[in-house]
Amino acid sequence: MTSSRHTVGRWLLDSADRRPAHPAIDDRGVVLTYKEVAARARDLAARLAGAGYGAGDRIATVSGTSADHVVAFFACALTGLTFAPLSVRLAPAELGALLTRTDPALILVDEEHERLLASALEAEPQRCPRASLGTAGVESHAPGSARPTPARAAADSDPLLLIFTSGAEAAPKGVLLSHEACFWTNLALDQAMPLREDDVVLCVLPQYHVAAWNVQPLLAWRTGATVVLERGFSPSRVLSLLETRGVTAMMGVPTQYRLLLDDPAWDQTDLATLRLAVSGGARLSPEVAQAWRERGTPLTPGYGLTEAGPNTLHLPAAQAADAPEAVGVPYPHVEVSLRDPESGLVLEGAAAGELWVRSPSLFSGYLDDPAATAQVLTDGWLRSGDLASRDESGRYSIVDRIKDIYISGGENVAPAEVERVLESHPLVARAAVVGVPDDVWGERGAAFVRPVAGAVLTRDEMEAHARSLLAGFKVPVQFTIVEDLPTGTLDKVERRHLRERAVAERRTR
Repeated sequence: MTSSRHTVGRWLLDSADRRPAHPAIDDRGVVLTYKEVAARARDLAARLAGAGYGAGDRIATVSGTSADHVVAFFACALTGLTFAPLSVRLAPAELGALLTRTDPALILVDEEHERLLASALEAEPQRCPRASLGTAGVESHAPGSARPTPARAAADSDPLLLIFTSGAEAAPKGVLLSHEACFWTNLALDQAMPLREDDVVLCVLPQYHVAAWNVQPLLAWRTGATVVLERGFSPSRVLSLLETRGVTAMMGVPTQYRLLLDDPAWDQTDLATLRLAVSGGARLSPEVAQAWRERGTPLTPGYGLTEAGPNTLHLPAAQAADAPEAVGVPYPHVEVSLRDPESGLVLEGAAAGELWVRSPSLFSGYLDDPAATAQVLTDGWLRSGDLASRDESGRYSIVDRIKDIYISGGENVAPAEVERVLESHPLVARAAVVGVPDDVWGERGAAFVRPVAGAVLTRDEMEAHARSLLAGFKVPVQFTIVEDLPTGTLDKVERRHLRERAVAERRTR
C-alpha cells in the first residue's frame, strides 16, 4: 500500500478548509481565494483523470508565472502527475529538445508563449495533445490522452516536479523531485525561516526554477498565507509592490537585490513590512548586503542545489554581518560533509573540500540517466560539485565550482576569487573568469567584464587593477569588455559559452 502522508496537493486543500476566503494568490492585481484556487485545482484534477492522464504521466508547461500555472501544478499534485515547467527563455530548438526528453503526455501553454511552442514543435514534433492553460482552456476541456493511464491518488514517492538544470556547463539534466522530497525541504524551510498566516510572499523567480516553488511559495500555501506572483522583474514595479501589497517575505538573486537598491525609488520606498528577504543562486556581495542592512532589512543568504530540493545551507540575517562570505549552516534535517575531491575522505574541523549533502529532500534521480545519477550519488550522499570551506564555528562558504577551478603553472585558481577582485573596481558591474588552455602554463584566465552603465573601461586598466590585488598567476591574460554576460536560470553565468568565446579569441591573436 502506497503512503500519501507527504503529498503536496493536500496542502492547498487543508488551507482552503481553514481559510476559504483568505487570498491565496495575487496575480498582477487579480486576487483568488483559497476556496477558488482549491476548487479549480480539484476540477482540473478530475478533468485530467477523466481524460486518461494518471500517475507517472508528465505534464509539460510552456508558461510564464501565473495563477493558471499554479492551478495546473496543484492539479498534478492531486493526481500523481509530474509537473514539468520548461524554461520560456530557451530558443525554439532548445525547447524542442527538452520536450523530446520530457516525453510529455500533455503540453500546456499560455497565450504569450504559443508562438514559442509552435516553433519548438516545428524543430522537434511531439505526438501528444496540447491545450491552453486557464479556465478557457484545459480547465474547460482536457484533450484525451494518447496513452490512457488508470487514475489513482498521488503517493509520496510519485515524482511531483521535473526541473531541468540550467545547463551552464553541459546539456541540462532533468531533476526529479518527489512529493516526499518537497515535503521535507519545505518542513526544513519552515523550521529555519517560518512563515505565518498573515504573511504576504512575493514571488519574482520564474516558475521553471525549483526555488519558485520550494523557497517560500509552497510553504506559504501550506501555511495559508498570500503569494503575490510577478511575471517578470522590474525593479521599480517590485519596489512598488513591496510597499503597496505590504510584502513580508521574498526570495531573490543577488543581482535583483542590487537592481532594487540602484533604482531611483529605493530611498523613498517604505520597506517596513518586509521581515524576511532570502538571497540565493549566487554570491551576495558585502556592499549589497550592507545597503539592505542599513535600510533595516538584513538579507538572509543561502545555498542550494536543484538536486537537493534545493534548500541546503542558510545563514540567519543576524549573523550575516559577522561572516560576509558565509552561506551558513545546514537546514534542519540536512546533513553536509566536506570531502577530499579525489579520495572522498571526510575532512574534519576547519577545512576546504567538496560539499556532500544527505537529506530526505534529495532528488529521485536524473530523468532517464542512471549513469549521471550514479555519478553524483554515493551511499545516499549527493556530491555537489562545489568546493566549500568551513570555519571553526561550523559556518560554510562556497569557494567555487570544482570544475570551474583551473590550474595555472601548478597553482589552483578559483575564478570566483578573481571575479571578486575585478568587481571591486568602481566601474565594474560584473565580471566572469574562465580558464583556457595555455601551451606554457597549462591554463590561464580569461576575463569578461561588464562596466557599469555609461562607464568606459580599458583592458590595460583592468589588468593593472588585478595585478595590484592578485598574485601574478591569478591575473587573467585576456580581458574582454562586454555589454552583457550570458546568464541562465537564477542569473548564473553560462561559462561554457564564455570559454568557447575565449578560446576562439585566443586563436585569432
